[in-house]
Order: sequence, then C-alpha cells, then structure tokens
Amino acid sequence: MSKRLHSKFKIDRRLGVNLWGKAKSPVEKRNYGPGQHGANRKKPTDYGVQLHAKQKLKGVYGNVSEKQLRKYYAEAIRRKGDSSENLIGILETRLDSVVYRMKIVPSVFAARQFVNHGHVLVNGKKVNIPSYLVRAGDEIAVTDKAKDMALVIESLASTEREVPEYMEFDAKSCKGKFIRVPQLADVPYATQMEPNLVIEFYSR
Repeated sequence: MSKRLHSKFKIDRRLGVNLWGKAKSPVEKRNYGPGQHGANRKKPTDYGVQLHAKQKLKGVYGNVSEKQLRKYYAEAIRRKGDSSENLIGILETRLDSVVYRMKIVPSVFAARQFVNHGHVLVNGKKVNIPSYLVRAGDEIAVTDKAKDMALVIESLASTEREVPEYMEFDAKSCKGKFIRVPQLADVPYATQMEPNLVIEFYSR
C-alpha cells in the first residue's frame, strides 16, 4: 500500500494545487501551504520553481519514487524528440496510470493496489507490477473476479472524469486498449504540469 494513500490531500495543501481535481481537496478552501507561515511564502528562486514542478509531477502520479523519476528522466533524454514530452509519455504508459485513466479505479493510489493484487490483464496475461510500461496496441482487461468489486463499479459509474482519447475502455466488458502514447496536451491533468522544468531540475 502506498504510504501516501491516507495523506493525498496533504500533498495538495503542501503544493498549493488541486492535483487530481477532487471537490474535497482542501486547496478549494485554503490555497496556501500549511503552518503559520503558509500564506506568506517568499517568491521562489529558479531552483524552487523547478523543484515545485517536479513535486507536482511526482505527486500527481502518486506512486512514483524519486529513484524511478530519475530513471524516467534518463530515458526521456536518451530518446529522440522533446525530452519533456518523452517524460510525460513514459509516465502515462505506466500500468497504474493506464488503469487510473481508464476509470477502472477512483485514484492513482487505488490503481497501484489494484494492479499489485493481480486484478489486471495485459494482452490476456496477469501483470501485477504497477510500473510495467504499456505499449501502443496493448489490450487491458479487468479479471472476472474484480469486475464485481464495489470500487470498480463506483469508479466506472462516476462522471467526475472521462477516458482520454489516446485509450479506449468498454465499461460493460471491462476491457480496453491503449491506442497511443500521448503528448502533454492530450493528458487531462487537473492542474498545469511543467515537465520542461522537471527536465531542467534534473539537468542541473
């Protein structure tokens, strides 16, 4: 279980943004950091701006460790093209990210548990590694046992989010397909992500 599961809204408060667009986020009422000096923060330095961008990106995916994010950065700059776009593409192909985007579960934290517990099939084979990278064309399905879980039923019925266009998912059969690796503009983030600043942070 992710250590952040019970404190996900604290991440919102600390960063001053509603990372997942949840109505219950404390940022909707108090859009400043916790503590007596939370509302009187100094203007951040360039390093501070980059660090904040990294913390936002790391926070919105919930389950990504610092070691993993550095690894993804290294892979992003190794690949051809825009490094910041590459970084987003890698993060969005994580299996737990795909499960969350397909609305199978209500949060990225629940997605990690769901995958860990063996409820997801990739091309017909059970995969229980949240960081597994899905490829374009891969078919994603929920096991028969998991289809009747209250968590899944409630999440699929929710109108809070929509399945993005770079993947498809049929709620009745609980099967879908990862169509293509998205660009930054394709990803339905609830708040602005700045992967270019994250690249700059690790490039220092």
